[in-house]
Amino acid sequence: MKKVKLTMLNAMADKDFDKALFRQQEWNINFLDMKDNIFGKSIIDLTDEEATEAAKMIKGKNMSVYCFSSVLFYEDIEIGEREFRIRSIDKLDRLLEIAQILQPRIIRLLAARSGKRKEFTDIIPYLRQSFQWLIPMYREAVEKIHRSGFGTTIENEAHDCIFSTPAEILEFFKELDCGDKVSFTYDIQNLWQMGTFPTVESYRKLAGITGYFHLKGGKCDGGTELVWSSALDDASWPVKEIVRLAVTEEISPFFCLNSSHGKRLPGYNYDNITRRDIDYLRRNFPEIE
Repeated sequence: MKKVKLTMLNAMADKDFDKALFRQQEWNINFLDMKDNIFGKSIIDLTDEEATEAAKMIKGKNMSVYCFSSVLFYEDIEIGEREFRIRSIDKLDRLLEIAQILQPRIIRLLAARSGKRKEFTDIIPYLRQSFQWLIPMYREAVEKIHRSGFGTTIENEAHDCIFSTPAEILEFFKELDCGDKVSFTYDIQNLWQMGTFPTVESYRKLAGITGYFHLKGGKCDGGTELVWSSALDDASWPVKEIVRLAVTEEISPFFCLNSSHGKRLPGYNYDNITRRDIDYLRRNFPEIE
């Protein structure tokens, strides 16, 4: 069985980029997922000089970049094709210039959102009827990223996202039809917030398209809705069962640790929660490095 590398969003280690690198190295996390708090900026806002400096710092610690966690495409489709393109595709060229300097393996796009999301249990027919441009625009982005030498991953988000069920996600990827140029980043907690409680069944449905795996804790409060943030070892979803399947089935060479959403539970110990999650994963899954 192959080993799984652990990564995490850089700002989870520290909001100061240099300190974050030092701490991640201390935690033996040598592959980076870069999003924001890089010299106080988001990844797409870096100048060439700043990106070059970041690359030198990363190389100096014998680290490398696995993913650029951009927020491109997380726009409301209701703004229309022209404005959506300006906010998404038109910004991609700059991100790809920065990627040539920092050399991530994959670039993340986010699933779009809709202000009318709550009107639909299955939004795919609505997309087909009123937003025929959306999936072709994603396809255009995937092809552009591929030509630049990188892979693409598309992640489900937590609020008004067009992905709320495995069925919607699978249908979207079927229509996208980009083969191995693109994969799905399965953020378990985000899908939970969109109404699908994490189960082994939902994992199995999405495993075939999943190429990256985001792990967060989270606790219910008498029902199945996410209410409280928590560490992984206190989570209400079946962490051990699902992560064991993901490791055994080798759905992704990298798992990414994220901070839990939800309200802070009174009396709960939130001290060193990131380090506790790292230790929990490595203690329970020796395959995770």
